[in-house]
Amino acid sequence: MKPFSYVTATDLSSAIGVATAESKYLAGGTNLVDLMRAGIETPDRLVDISRLPLAEIEDLPEGGLRIGALARNTRVTADARIRDRYPLLSQAILNGASPQLRNRATVGGNLLQRTRCGYFYDRHSACNKREPGAGCDALDGFNRMHAILGASESCIAVHPSDMCVALAALDAVVNIAGRDPVPLVDFHRLPGDTPHIETVLRPGELITSIDLPPALPGHSVYLKVRDRASYAFALVSVAVLVSMEDGRAASVRIALGGVAHKPWRAYEAERLLTGTSLDEDLIHQAAEQALADARPREHNAFKPELARRLIHRALKGTIS
Repeated sequence: MKPFSYVTATDLSSAIGVATAESKYLAGGTNLVDLMRAGIETPDRLVDISRLPLAEIEDLPEGGLRIGALARNTRVTADARIRDRYPLLSQAILNGASPQLRNRATVGGNLLQRTRCGYFYDRHSACNKREPGAGCDALDGFNRMHAILGASESCIAVHPSDMCVALAALDAVVNIAGRDPVPLVDFHRLPGDTPHIETVLRPGELITSIDLPPALPGHSVYLKVRDRASYAFALVSVAVLVSMEDGRAASVRIALGGVAHKPWRAYEAERLLTGTSLDEDLIHQAAEQALADARPREHNAFKPELARRLIHRALKGTIS
């Protein structure tokens, strides 16, 4: 392992992932310390950004909300503006972690957390994400938790965040110092042939905040199925936001978690439902459409049907 040193790193669940050609500097990702303990991440230095003024939650002029990258998850869920205007985000964060973790985890750190794939954590297993070109033991291994959408033969890991699924449904935007904002749905990358490159962050870049657009009127539902009720990672989760006008869906947002390398927006299903009365047959068709491209492996063949049922239940929940 390379030597590393702390720079008074009081909170490592912060909002930056930086690297240079000469050496590796890291700060951020809610599970960075775990990865260091396991010898998976071996940074030369850790950069403490906890003193930067990036923890505020502010109203935007057009009616949206800006959440600083260092805002703690607990503060986000407790903010009255979040609860009233973006309850989907509160629901997702509360489903994602215990109060103790929410007290420490930040919004930026949540975006940058790494997969919980067991083969990624096991240094004796082949993992292209940990060691490019090594192979992927998850493909033919125990892949119950793994991806069914957007995966490749290089990697079938999933992104673990609940918060990011809600942010994807809300059309959130990630603000990065020194460059144009990036839509949350484009921030995380699909694995392709380079699963070790997980986001669009470039060396030296810093996430400063996340912007939420003005809240849509309507109803939202966040549902999560997991192996145990006590803050396990999602087998499948779904975030749904529906805005109705004159008995028809003026806007439909559907995002899935636990199924891909990134929060997965079901755009075709959304288009199918927009402008309709959301009757039972159309909801069924939309759920089928959302999973039309699913490619399950041996141990997660149950996931497509589970996801369909969750989408159906969530959509019914927004109009009941």
